[in-house]
Amino acid sequence: MRTLITLLAVLLTACTLFAQPAIWNETESQKTERLKWWTDARFGMFIHWGIYALPARHEWVKNQERLTTEQYQKYFDNFNPDLYNPREWAKMAREAGMKYAVITTKHHDGFCLFESQYTGYDAVNTPYGRDLIREWVDAFRAEGLKVGFYYSLIDWHHPHFTVDRVHPQRAGSQEEYDRMNEGRDMNIYRQYLKNQVREILTKYGKIDILWLDYSYPGENGKGRDDWDSVELLRMVRQLQPGIIINDRLDLKDMPGGWDFTTPEQFKVQSWPEIDGKKIPWETCQTFSGSWGYYRDEHTWKDTKQLLVLLIESVSKGGNLLLNVGPTARGTFDYRAVEALGNMGEWMKYNSRSVYNCTQAPEWIEAPEHSLLTYNPETKRLYIHLLDYPLTNFRLPGLKGKVKYAQFLHDASEILITAPYGHHMQGSIATENDLNLRLPVIKPPVEIPVIELFLE
Repeated sequence: MRTLITLLAVLLTACTLFAQPAIWNETESQKTERLKWWTDARFGMFIHWGIYALPARHEWVKNQERLTTEQYQKYFDNFNPDLYNPREWAKMAREAGMKYAVITTKHHDGFCLFESQYTGYDAVNTPYGRDLIREWVDAFRAEGLKVGFYYSLIDWHHPHFTVDRVHPQRAGSQEEYDRMNEGRDMNIYRQYLKNQVREILTKYGKIDILWLDYSYPGENGKGRDDWDSVELLRMVRQLQPGIIINDRLDLKDMPGGWDFTTPEQFKVQSWPEIDGKKIPWETCQTFSGSWGYYRDEHTWKDTKQLLVLLIESVSKGGNLLLNVGPTARGTFDYRAVEALGNMGEWMKYNSRSVYNCTQAPEWIEAPEHSLLTYNPETKRLYIHLLDYPLTNFRLPGLKGKVKYAQFLHDASEILITAPYGHHMQGSIATENDLNLRLPVIKPPVEIPVIELFLE
C-alpha cells in the first residue's frame, strides 16, 4: 500500500510539472524569424545614463566608494539635464550606422529615468521634472531605430532589497549580513520589480529588446529565486510577445529562458555554442573603460579598434552593442561624438559588409591579417583588410569560384590575375588559389573592404 501511495505521489508531482506552462513556446524557425531583424542589424547603441553622470567617475560609484543613500542623495537633488535632446542622440546613432538602441531605464542605484507610480526616485521628481524615457522612445523611433530597455534587477536604493555581496554596504560576515537585513523583505522588492517591468512594457508601445541585468547566484548573491525569474519572464512574454530578451535572469538552462547571450567587454574566440550548437550572441562594449560618463577616464579606443570590434563580431555571427555614457547636462561626451562620426564615415561606404552578414562558410579560409563576413542571400564575401597587402593578394581555394571583385567603398574593379613579379619559384600559391591585383597605395579608408561576387 505504501509503495502504491509513493508511486501515486511521484506521478502527481510529474503531472504537476508537465502541467506548468512553458516560459515560451515556439519552434526554432519561429525564434529565428523573431530575431531576424536583430541578426540582420548587427550594430546597436547602448546608453548608460543616470544621476551617476554628476559625480562623473563610473556608474558604479555608489558601490565603489561605499556611499550611503544619504551621501548619494545630492546627485538626485541636482540632476537637471537641461541640454537633453534625444533627437540629436538618435540622429548620431543612425548616422553611425546603428540600427537599434538600448537605454538604462533604471540602473543598480535604483534611479529611474521614467516616471514611475511605484517610487518617487525618478526623473520626474528631480529638478528636470520630466519623463526622460518618453522623449527618448519617440526620438529614436522617429529615426527608424528599434528601441530597447535595460532594467536593473539590482536596486541599492530600495529599502527592501537585501544587502548582499555586491551592495555598497556589503558586510564582512554572515552575522553582519543577517543584522543588516533585519526588516528587509525581498517579497516586497520582488513585487516592486515586477510592477516596474510591467510599467515600462506597457507605457511606451512596442518594445523590441529587454535587457534585465543581472544575476549572481551563490553565497550572499541573488539568482532566479530572488527575482522570481520564471514568472517575471512569463509576464514579459505575455506583455510583449515579439520582444528579444538577454540571458541574465539565471535561466540559461531553461528552454525559452533567454534569447541571446551577452559577452561583456570581451572578444570571443569563436561563435559561442551550447552543446555544439551555435547560439545568438551580442557583445556589449564601451568606447573607454566605463559605461557611465567618466570625465577623467582616458583609455578610449581608436577608430580602427572600434571597427575591428564590429567586424570581428559579425565575422563570428554576432552583434555589437556599443555604449555611450551621456553627461549630466544630457549631451554626448565629445570623444563619443568624434568616435561615432568616424564609425559612421566608414559605415556610409562599407555597411554592406555588416548588415545581413554573418560568418563566412567554413570552407573559405581567411587570408592573413583580414576578417571575413558573408551575406548568404546575395552570396557575397567581404574581406576586411586590417593590414593592407602589397599588390598580390592570394585567396586560398577560391580559384574558379569568384565572378567579380571590387573595393566596396567605391565599387572600383579589382583585377583577377596571375601573381605579378619575378622569380616566383618560391611562391606557396597552389593551382586552386585566386590572386587579386591590388593597387600599391592603400585606399583612403580606415579598413578597406574587398567585395567578392561568388559563383
